[in-house]
Amino acid sequence: MSETSTPTAQNDATNPVFQIQRLYLKDISLEQPNAPQIFLAPGEPNVQIQIDIQFGQLQDSLYEVIVIGNITTRVEDKVLFLVEAQQAGIFELQNIPQEQIEPMLAIACPSIIYPYLRSNIADLIGRAGFQPIHLSEINFHQLYEQRLSEAASSPSDSGIILPN
Repeated sequence: MSETSTPTAQNDATNPVFQIQRLYLKDISLEQPNAPQIFLAPGEPNVQIQIDIQFGQLQDSLYEVIVIGNITTRVEDKVLFLVEAQQAGIFELQNIPQEQIEPMLAIACPSIIYPYLRSNIADLIGRAGFQPIHLSEINFHQLYEQRLSEAASSPSDSGIILPN
């Protein structure tokens, strides 16, 4: 029996590939720098949430995408708690046009990773004895378009600030 290349085998070699290789919690921390005195402070907590995305190529067709979440909660001017988390994923992208790789890394991959970040942050805050903070959904496509227009007008590397 001889091995010959079939049209299906040839198509498989040129078909686009987008696969999740691994999702993982890269880093997470919780600080309560003013505990226990801050628990006695009157006032409503003020929550500031910042989300950012980083990505880079690991190997020929493997990319790491990191969604970073920083939450700072204050009562008056003192920090109640600070959470910093990095949820990451390794993605395989093959046979994808070069102009589509960055949008996939900035839109599709963070959309997959973000629910894990949300869950880990809410769990950590709850385990610390606070009411969990549930991060709102993010439209990563809209965010990508916004960043492109901002980069065209004035370069900036600040993260996304979510409303309270």
